[in-house]
Amino acid sequence: MADTIGARIRYWRLRRGGMTQATLAGLAGVTQSYISQIEAGRKAIERRSTLVAIATALQVTVLDLLGQPGDPTDPAKAGAAQAVPAIWAALIEIEEGERRAPGREPGDVAAAIAAAADLRARSDYATMARQLPALLLDAAATGPLELAQVGYETSVCLRNLGYRHLSLPAARIALAGARDAGHDAWIGAARFVYTLALPIEAAPIAARTAGRSLSDLQAAAARPDVRQMLGQLHLTAALSSAVDQRTDDAQAHLGEAEREAATLGDPPDGTGFNLSCFGPTNVTLWRMAVATELGDYGRVVELARTVRPDGLRVANRHQSYWLNLGRALAHSGRADREALVAFMHAERAAPVPFGLNPLAREAVAGMVYRARRRSVSEDLRILARRVGITVAV
Repeated sequence: MADTIGARIRYWRLRRGGMTQATLAGLAGVTQSYISQIEAGRKAIERRSTLVAIATALQVTVLDLLGQPGDPTDPAKAGAAQAVPAIWAALIEIEEGERRAPGREPGDVAAAIAAAADLRARSDYATMARQLPALLLDAAATGPLELAQVGYETSVCLRNLGYRHLSLPAARIALAGARDAGHDAWIGAARFVYTLALPIEAAPIAARTAGRSLSDLQAAAARPDVRQMLGQLHLTAALSSAVDQRTDDAQAHLGEAEREAATLGDPPDGTGFNLSCFGPTNVTLWRMAVATELGDYGRVVELARTVRPDGLRVANRHQSYWLNLGRALAHSGRADREALVAFMHAERAAPVPFGLNPLAREAVAGMVYRARRRSVSEDLRILARRVGITVAV
């Protein structure tokens, strides 16, 4: 089996002066049996908070434990990676305040931004990445609102391709552009994407940042687009609070988002402002994500029965539904066939982000381990390959 989080934990544990499993378990607040099962591949790490605790105990970053999953032969991933250096250079140029003459007319820039948003709706981040270097520079030369929009697209794209360290400066550029444009809804959107770009270890900061943003936007809360962004900020604050193990705060933010969504309803066009999809359906999808993080897997399955994301025309909302349902079903080890079906739906909804998702990889790795006592089905073998796990024939 390919390198897993468990294998990396063992590597770093031994690098720390031969730290024992018992010592690591004590520092991370888990049991020695749990560490043993993680390292052996018999159990998956299912919660971000556990990753943070183990990484802190080992004095490494969560990224050191996650690595970069995914099928290394996937041409879409390779094509996207080739564009990243040029995106990085464009971000640096913009942050340094340099501005070139625009390479296209404002109308053409607007059309290119709309095309990028359409690619985001389909989770086609590989194609988007190849268009972003020139679009970033043209947006910077056109105006602050255009820069806010392209900065947002860039942050989302880089984060979903596994380049979170570059997603953060892109979010900062989006926020600066939105502020210069004086556009409250885009300020909210930029702050939302900024919290998502923060590393997992910064969950407390992400929750506080979202909270401050909620206060700052209240003066413009009568506008529907701003209200959608307020709702989205409550949702990201809820997930960040769950990662930080502040369950009451997570539930309070979910409650606020639910009240806002009840008055707005699901977006008639299936997308809403900036493809946020904010409404009752999206709130339930985030409730599933928060319940997964809190380890309430039975609640995830219950919520899944009450909602279908089909009315939302954004691929990552569909992936979120199936991914969290799959993780919940795989947790017990007794519903692996149903979990496999859910993961296959998630992979079809957004192939590249699914292949790069380390928590999906861990769940699939656990399913492969359990299946070896019987046999690994061809469907599971293919899915494992998509997340970078090679199963011996």
